[in-house]
Amino acid sequence: MTPKSWPFEEARKVADRLAASGKSEALFETGYGPSGLPHIGTFMEVARTSWVRHAFGALTGQTSRLLAFSDDMDGLRKVPTNVPQQEMLTKYIGMPLTAVPDPFGTHDSFGAHNNAELRRFLDSFGFSYEFASSTEYYRAGTFDPMLRRILAQHAEVVAVILPTLGAERAATYSPFLPVHPKTGHVMQVRIDETDADAGTIRWQDPADGTRYETLVTGGHAKLQWKADWAMRWAALGVDYEMSGKDLIDSVKLSSQICRLLGCPPPVNFTYELFLDDRGQKISKSKGNGLGVDEWLRYAPPESLGLFMFNQPQRAKRLFFDVIPKAVDEYVTHATKSREQDDEVRKTNPAWHIHAGNIPATSATPLSFGMLLNLASVVNAENPEILWGFIRRYSPGATPENQPFLAKLVAGAVAYYADFVRPTKSFREPDATERAALEDLATCLRAMPHDAPAEELQNILYDIGKRHSFPELRAWFGCLYQVLLGQTEGPRFGQFIALYGVVETIGLIDAALTRTKQSV
Repeated sequence: MTPKSWPFEEARKVADRLAASGKSEALFETGYGPSGLPHIGTFMEVARTSWVRHAFGALTGQTSRLLAFSDDMDGLRKVPTNVPQQEMLTKYIGMPLTAVPDPFGTHDSFGAHNNAELRRFLDSFGFSYEFASSTEYYRAGTFDPMLRRILAQHAEVVAVILPTLGAERAATYSPFLPVHPKTGHVMQVRIDETDADAGTIRWQDPADGTRYETLVTGGHAKLQWKADWAMRWAALGVDYEMSGKDLIDSVKLSSQICRLLGCPPPVNFTYELFLDDRGQKISKSKGNGLGVDEWLRYAPPESLGLFMFNQPQRAKRLFFDVIPKAVDEYVTHATKSREQDDEVRKTNPAWHIHAGNIPATSATPLSFGMLLNLASVVNAENPEILWGFIRRYSPGATPENQPFLAKLVAGAVAYYADFVRPTKSFREPDATERAALEDLATCLRAMPHDAPAEELQNILYDIGKRHSFPELRAWFGCLYQVLLGQTEGPRFGQFIALYGVVETIGLIDAALTRTKQSV
């Protein structure tokens, strides 16, 4: 029976495809357009495809490969806003990305720089993949047989695309883009003649009227996007590739062309797009949204994996405020996995994120949300301030024997400094809330300093019920807003146990004194 999780559901489709084709090894592919710096969406596609690939292996026992393909022979269409030397780059509009100078000055070309950035953070996450360069594949002749097949079926391929184009664009469309033999530009021009026997196309330079005959093989020409995608699927025998909702129509057209070439298109999975804080699609050329390195400043990579894993076919905001929840959800799943049998564990997101080997070090006695609230109350400037409280709550805990907790502590301090502290806003309690807070302080004074979290939580429930709150949620909202200056927070009983009974009494007294003086 196939485990009930979306990677296994996708893996079953790949297994069925291989059974029908007779292939013994599956080829998974992800695509990357290096016209801008890699962003979190690029990483997401490799991560999700890797989870399907691992599920395929677990389901079938068959081998597979993952090809991370870079479309680095594409022409530079516009200058990204998040790179240096903007004016220099404008001179290279229309040139293949591997022929555009690197504005960072570290690689042979802009395409090579961005390819290296892609590999750097894929490697840092331990993905198993093979990198492939469009420029290298075109120039090496890897695509030559399929390019000649497209040339032989030029009219049929054009007929697939024409209904999707406006009148002006349709008048000049060809799937082939010759590379100018003198300037090196990728030319989007009308193809006047095709010669399938010679393997050439004839076209005219609109700048000076010069006519050229160009081979479609050997990197002298490349294909336009939808035809290029189809050609790659057919030439390489791709079995699986996922893509965003914005490419649904492109998948349909490329699949038609792939069938024209005599090959079945791969299994496709359509995911929803990530949105920035304004609800706009994340774009590598705009550099909006949240980057991988930015996420990792505040939280461990496992939490990013969890955010990627959940509900891939639902649009989600990807901004800093989603990080705390993602961290704690990951911790919850990793903790549950230790009590699950092998089959149930395969439905656990942590099983997929760690390729079946969930590390024991992912355990933590404290949630990220709890650490954030502690950092907020003590105004933590560095991790050691938090460790003083943690050692009292969990004796013997150190950064050395609790490495995952150490990551959370460092991330909580950074997140507090950048996002919580600037927005903290305390409010005054009303009469009911003031009476309840005074009641809480009185009850805490009667408690031992080492009172357990559950007992403290029960006292909080009792106080909430004794006073005229419409619901317990309103009482806990009072604690967060009056004492912590935040709209939400942790289980407050555990917070008191961590922060300290005496210290919490002081926190209440200070809040009541502060609000009394402001009246």
